[in-house]
Amino acid sequence: MSVTACQGLGFVVSMIGFAGTIAATCMDQWSTQDLYNNPVTAVFNYQGLWRSCVRESSGFTECRGYYTLLGLPAMLQAVRALMIVGIVLGVIGLLVSIFALKCIRIGNMEDSAKAKMTLTSGIVFIISGVCAIIGVSVFANMLVTNFWMSSASMYGTMGGMVQTVQTRYTFGAALFVGWVAGGLTLIGGVMMCIACRGLTPDDTNYKAVSYHASGHNVGYKSGGFKASTGFGSNMKNKKIYDGGARTEDEGQSHPSKYDYV
Repeated sequence: MSVTACQGLGFVVSMIGFAGTIAATCMDQWSTQDLYNNPVTAVFNYQGLWRSCVRESSGFTECRGYYTLLGLPAMLQAVRALMIVGIVLGVIGLLVSIFALKCIRIGNMEDSAKAKMTLTSGIVFIISGVCAIIGVSVFANMLVTNFWMSSASMYGTMGGMVQTVQTRYTFGAALFVGWVAGGLTLIGGVMMCIACRGLTPDDTNYKAVSYHASGHNVGYKSGGFKASTGFGSNMKNKKIYDGGARTEDEGQSHPSKYDYV
């Protein structure tokens, strides 16, 4: 899969997951009335993060918002906070990923900058998806706990008669939407992080070139270049005559006027 396709697919998947997170947060059916023991009822109750609703058999639905903040359970407030954080992070990741797309050019933006922005958006999407999954899971755990506690106290014996005393709630459609949306956001963020590696410029293909600075150990003569670093023990000693450099062998094979003095 090419880098552009991986980045684009990750962006689309993350955007779908982000939209699903918003939809799940706004839905009212986080918990619905359990009709296992009472399939025929005049009213049907369901609750969300922001209000509770009652639907009558005639089709009329009435919803009442939660007009208190301190009176709500702590777990419900924690779920609200997690879903809101997931939405805010999703907005940030969506904005950053739009400018990080390889098919969009803004000025003279280099590929390294796009790679960093792609990695940032991927990490933000991953955190957003994790927040959504955790929030939905916490609410589901709260529902399971209340369900079994209600089941334990639902049937009471009084003179050999069995009577129902409480209404049980089970999973609503919003929980499944939230789980799927969080998973899609998480997968999209991972794909964006994978695409970042392909956008990073590869600097390891450049060949290294060594340069030798001229100094006292560099000798020049007509017909070639000869350099000595002075670190080898087997290098020949040099003697400088008339501004040039000659080795001892050259001094013996080519006598100069100083040899006769």
